[in-house]
Amino acid sequence: MALLGKVLRRRYTNSLGSFWLAARIIETEAYYITEKGSHSSLGFTEKRKAMFMAPGTIYMYYARGGDSLNFSARGEGNGVLIKSGFPHIDKVSPETNLAVMSSINPGTRASRSREKLCNGQTLLCKSLNLKVPDWNQQQLDQSELRLEDLNQIAGSIIKCQRLGIPEGRDHELMLRFVESDYTRFCTSNPLTKRNWQEGINYFLLPPDSI
Repeated sequence: MALLGKVLRRRYTNSLGSFWLAARIIETEAYYITEKGSHSSLGFTEKRKAMFMAPGTIYMYYARGGDSLNFSARGEGNGVLIKSGFPHIDKVSPETNLAVMSSINPGTRASRSREKLCNGQTLLCKSLNLKVPDWNQQQLDQSELRLEDLNQIAGSIIKCQRLGIPEGRDHELMLRFVESDYTRFCTSNPLTKRNWQEGINYFLLPPDSI
């Protein structure tokens, strides 16, 4: 949850130059070694090694054919999945960079809009050119990949169940966190989910919960 509102900034170089591509983290999921939804609950393997390394170690794996970004957290085997983001614009990463992000993450029929570039864990990685072979088990690198706190305080936070966890694997745990101001751009909007009610299916937490 503490990663909400932080900015991932990735250097990308092509024939036209070098660009800092950036996305605000708007949705995360927590995973603990003690619960069945976590990769690390299945035990240590070389592929899962990053989850057992120092907090902040990058853990990347393939999800539905695409790359997925995670960070190890405090407590061996614990981690956080970066579920989705929203393209960030500032002096370092100007609006013109959106065209660069779109060029490396094109839609099937038309260029993706800003809102669709990072609204999913694999789309986020594609738009920032983050790949498993390059970053799994690595640390952040200020010259290539940064996690920045720009003092952009997250608003209210929605806590709800994680996505895609099968029944019997602790699917009911409320370990998914979404910035309420960005629900329209996350993987699946918890506020518009049919029959979901506040206080039962999701909870609204104050900003100082982080």
